[in-house]
Parts: sequence; C-alpha cells; structure tokens
Amino acid sequence: MRHRSIMLAACGMLMLGACAKKAPPAPPPPPPGAVAGSHAADRDGDGIVDGYYTSDGIYHPYAPPAPPPPPPAPTRRGERG
Repeated sequence: MRHRSIMLAACGMLMLGACAKKAPPAPPPPPPGAVAGSHAADRDGDGIVDGYYTSDGIYHPYAPPAPPPPPPAPTRRGERG
C-alpha cells in the first residue's frame, strides 16, 4: 500500500509539472541610443530625443522640415521699358 501511494503522488507531480508555465523569453536588448521604456531615441547622448524606433527596430530621425527653395535669380536682360 505504501508503494502505491508513493507512485500515485509521483505520477500526479509529473502530470502537474507538464502543465507548468515556462518563463517567457527575455526581450531583445534595446537598440543603441534608445530611451528606456519608450520608442524614443537619443542617439548622440545630449539628452534631447532626436528620433524614434518602430516595432521592427528601424530608426526614424526627427528631421526639421526642408527650407523653402531660394527665390529665382534675376535675369541678365534687365527691365524693358
């Protein structure tokens, strides 16, 4: 009787052990310059966020808008009167 109860307890532990949750894998390390806990990035380390990372790990810089094009150059003919 004693062996039977020990075997029953061992089988129960094996069955419950198979259902145990395994720890999730560790997340990948953040890309260089990433601000912890966000998608923001400070690549040059000056404390100012200068871009962001998307979920696939691609860096997108915050770029200022392009300046307007320069005015056209004056013509060489001059004014006609």
